[in-house]
Amino acid sequence: MFKKNLVLSMLVVVVLLAAACAPAATPAPAQPVATQAPAQPAATEAPAQPAAQGTNMDELVKAAQAEGMLTVIALPHDWCNYGEVIETFSKKYGIKVNELNPDGSSADELEAIKANKDNKGPQAPDVVDVGLAFGPQMVAEDLVQPYKVSTWDTIPDEMKDKDGNWWGDFFGVMAFEVNKDLITNVPQDFADLLKPEFKGQIALSGDPRSSAQAQNAIIAAALANGGSLDNVEPGLQYFKKLNDAGNFVPVAGKQMTVAKGETPVLFRWDFNALADKAILAGNPNVEVVIPKSTSLAGLYVQAISKYAPHPNAAKLWEEFLYSDEGQLLWLKGFCHPARYADLNKRGVIPAELAAQLPPAEYYEKAVFPGIEQLNKAKEFIANNWSTIVGADVK
Repeated sequence: MFKKNLVLSMLVVVVLLAAACAPAATPAPAQPVATQAPAQPAATEAPAQPAAQGTNMDELVKAAQAEGMLTVIALPHDWCNYGEVIETFSKKYGIKVNELNPDGSSADELEAIKANKDNKGPQAPDVVDVGLAFGPQMVAEDLVQPYKVSTWDTIPDEMKDKDGNWWGDFFGVMAFEVNKDLITNVPQDFADLLKPEFKGQIALSGDPRSSAQAQNAIIAAALANGGSLDNVEPGLQYFKKLNDAGNFVPVAGKQMTVAKGETPVLFRWDFNALADKAILAGNPNVEVVIPKSTSLAGLYVQAISKYAPHPNAAKLWEEFLYSDEGQLLWLKGFCHPARYADLNKRGVIPAELAAQLPPAEYYEKAVFPGIEQLNKAKEFIANNWSTIVGADVK
């Protein structure tokens, strides 16, 4: 994704305070898109070149509809409002959306591409939505085909690969999702979670050896416990303390485990936690806490599989996601979309959507890890979680 480290703390301020975006570059001439589904290229063929900005949408829609299906993977309906996103896309274009492994991790998504390189059936994903650290990995392993959506110029440069191999979709900050019906003293920071009163109550949202969300929770813990973006071992040591104290539950937490009391305190992206709170609607009562000591931001990215069985449907999906309509649907799910600054500058964000977001000050101090830092942290966590923490999250 990036050729060098991200320096995105200032970007958050820009995004949330709606600083002016750079003027869009003059779009390249439109490239025609086949009006019927092309034959899938063999695995040995070179990947497609990036589509020119200004793609003929009528022709792309016809080509996608001729393919008739889009296969997505690891998109829970309560994650960034993906349920409504998928339904809206399908109804808008009359294309069936085949959903694989909704609760899968970023690593699962990449493995699905690898496992189905020669399989053009329903188990082969067309598109992926993965944590930032997995962007360069997809490129290194030759798993994606480049593409540039027609709104490419309004995606901040720091959020996209210049060659169009992947591009940022949305971001949030690490938070605590707390079942207030079970937790009397709501924790406000990492140190609180070490108290005996939280015995058997704290969980991660996935296996930290493969889940980007879980890995970022460990990075956040490192920042709060004397570590840094370049040294995440204190984060693992923190989770060792939680585990040794019996406070950590080795369950991949989600909305229902919080609701049932199986994991009443869950490390969760703020947008997921806020969505859970809205869906549960007081049954139970949920509080979303952004820790006082640190605010770690995380960016997710989109890409099209090099081996996509439905390449035109995949491109149309991306065009939809990065249209104003698609971006606002993500915002409705409490996610800050990549084109937030452009949307805000043009005054197209409904007041009710802007009002549902936490105050801007929670994000102004947010720290965005650089891509090299994320890759280093991901590898360190995957290699050392079992030996340092000793818990098998399932």
